[in-house]
Amino acid sequence: MSKTVFKQVNYTLGDLVSYVELGEVGLPDIHRPFIWKNAKVRDLFDSMYRGYPVGYLLLWRNAYEEDSKAIGTNGKQMPPRLLIVDGQQRLTSLYAVLSGIPVVRDNYDA
Repeated sequence: MSKTVFKQVNYTLGDLVSYVELGEVGLPDIHRPFIWKNAKVRDLFDSMYRGYPVGYLLLWRNAYEEDSKAIGTNGKQMPPRLLIVDGQQRLTSLYAVLSGIPVVRDNYDA
């Protein structure tokens, strides 16, 4: 019998924002910076408000602290234990709006 390599978890929006704030959720070094325009972020919140599905997030449990970077421009309390593999733009949008913390944009500026 094969070993399960994934599990489904149901984090609340508040949990996800808190994990990013603490530094528990980060980005792999290979990820591009945040590229969504403000209108796209607004559309994400509009879809959530209307109850439309906004997709899944794919997180990877990471053991290598040096191969990751934080989401946002503020200091973090801990290195990431989970890396966002799919859903970076959505998670970064949610974090930036709900926390009011600037994020690194596509020109590598906050």
